[in-house]
Amino acid sequence: MSLQDIKAVVRRFNEEVIAKGRRVAFDALMEPTFINRSAPAGADAGPEGMWNTFQTILRPALSELSVTIHDQIAEGDMVTTRKTITGTHTGALMGVEPTGRRVAIDVIDIVRVADGRYAEHWGINNLPSVLAQLKAR
Repeated sequence: MSLQDIKAVVRRFNEEVIAKGRRVAFDALMEPTFINRSAPAGADAGPEGMWNTFQTILRPALSELSVTIHDQIAEGDMVTTRKTITGTHTGALMGVEPTGRRVAIDVIDIVRVADGRYAEHWGINNLPSVLAQLKAR
């Protein structure tokens, strides 16, 4: 795959899986042996753990969820993406009751793409500071 092709895989994941919650796209884009290297200790680091991050944590808490990709850099089989996930806090988010406020979660992630599918993921985000701001109201 070309560098543009692997960047397109990551863009598709962000648009169809994170923003729109499409399970069919998720299944098509995930290697069965996928490993989320940034999964919290004790959490499922496989494909279902990644699906649950978006479908049981973020999507129920944030209405009007969208993803804006600011930058993508590809080298070899890896894609680094700087993005922002935004939405309105209308559901409980990791123990924080709805505030109705707009939130923006800044993310930088690295994805290893194998045969057009997510094989590994590493990521950092500012979700802890977003939660602190929501709690402070």
